[in-house]
Amino acid sequence: MEINLVSDTVTKPSHDMLQHMFRARVGDDVYKQDPTVNELEESVAELFGMEAALFFPSGTMANQTAIKLHTNPGEQVICDKWAHIYNYEGGGASFNSGVSCRLLDGDRGMITAGQVAEAINPPDFYHSPLTSLVSIENTTNKGGGACYDMENLKQIKEVCTANNLKYHLDGARLWNALVARRQHPKQFGELFDTISVCLSKGLGAPVGSVLLGSKEDMNRALRVRKILGGGMRQAGYLAAAGLYALQNNVGRLEEDHKKAKDIGNLLQQLPWIDRVEPVETNILIFSLKPQYSEADLMEKLKHKSIHISSLGKGKLRIVTHLDYKGVMHDFVMETLQKLTL
Repeated sequence: MEINLVSDTVTKPSHDMLQHMFRARVGDDVYKQDPTVNELEESVAELFGMEAALFFPSGTMANQTAIKLHTNPGEQVICDKWAHIYNYEGGGASFNSGVSCRLLDGDRGMITAGQVAEAINPPDFYHSPLTSLVSIENTTNKGGGACYDMENLKQIKEVCTANNLKYHLDGARLWNALVARRQHPKQFGELFDTISVCLSKGLGAPVGSVLLGSKEDMNRALRVRKILGGGMRQAGYLAAAGLYALQNNVGRLEEDHKKAKDIGNLLQQLPWIDRVEPVETNILIFSLKPQYSEADLMEKLKHKSIHISSLGKGKLRIVTHLDYKGVMHDFVMETLQKLTL
């Protein structure tokens, strides 16, 4: 029994999801003639109360398209120092859009309106990059699945409006935040110019993300997606997996959150643990006391067929997901309880 807690992207489509994919009606989505892709886009746009949506092969491409929509070369994006768009998208902001990132020192990946206001460059000071976009990540990846408070997001929106800045949400794991905070997608649709949501993180779909925004922006995004090589043909087979995931796998995210909290509570009791970050959703980040080896822990867990990941600088990560079953959870809890380093 292999237990992969490296990420929630390691899941495989269930039997029922595969059947839904097999039965999908498809066409050529490059011509916008795939009925299942169109249904997915319309469904997600309606869910968030936004005008339009566009299906993408990856969250990175969706985020990079959003940056391209809202900026011009030489401008600047404000984001947290741990933001996915800065750390995990291959330098795409500079490569694709010719922009730089103004990194803020947030709390577990979350920034405040005050920090944003202070980071905005004076628009008439041509020696510095023109600030044009604020990008938020919710939940935060390197921040351990932390969720923004809605009031904080509204305050940042006010700063953006006052300074003529666009507002993008990297909502790769927004579904987790919606479940954990009992929020509604329309609350986010009212705030942001664009939102990206992932269907293959936590929801179990094999591929795909959706970018949401105005009709005008999504028409422009269609061209950017083409330039980036993201046009797909009979993509309805993938979109069908996304539709199934939205209809069946959002509510159950609460189970993943509970399992992550169980592991976090146990780790806090173990003598070789230095710190466990607060656990709010399905991501758990922890560190060992200095005298213990990170590599040694990972190797011992590997011998038990339990796989976790290292974030570097002494931080380790566990991510729960729908393929992490109850029997696996019991085994992991027992293994950690008995483990000696």
